[in-house]
Amino acid sequence: MPKILFNAREQLLAEAKRQINEKGYAATTMRSVAGACGFAVGTMYNYFESKEALISMYVAEDWKLHLEAMSTLPTDCPRTLFLGMYNSIVEFIKKHERLFSDHDAAKVLHNNFMEKHTVLRDQLADIIAPVCSGRELEDPEFTAIFIAETILATAKTNTDFDLVYPILEKIIK
Repeated sequence: MPKILFNAREQLLAEAKRQINEKGYAATTMRSVAGACGFAVGTMYNYFESKEALISMYVAEDWKLHLEAMSTLPTDCPRTLFLGMYNSIVEFIKKHERLFSDHDAAKVLHNNFMEKHTVLRDQLADIIAPVCSGRELEDPEFTAIFIAETILATAKTNTDFDLVYPILEKIIK
């Protein structure tokens, strides 16, 4: 009779995250994650086709939580919205700093960076769009994308938000 696994996917994701944070990307393997959860390595492949898919899934799930929180920020106050988005992105980056700064992970994850970056930027632009609509902007959609890109870039470099906001404020006036 087959063994019934409860919350296997969630256990595997949590263990992969733990191992990456403690040992790094290269030392985290499908075998080490499965073993730590008490599963056969073949079980991993029932849930994830590769280590990269496993890692991408836990990062994507965490991003989704941050995105949901950002979508609840008030759009009637641009500063509050932009600062909340900036802070959420900084928190996300810090949470995954070990993965993002890992040379081995960068080699593997770089291939999809531009595609994922565009998706992230567009998700942020969708949240920013209400701030841009109804203003006398030549292209409100482009403005939302530009602001989203700026927030992403400045959060990534941890640029002081108080230096960035006056420029964003001039763009939406």
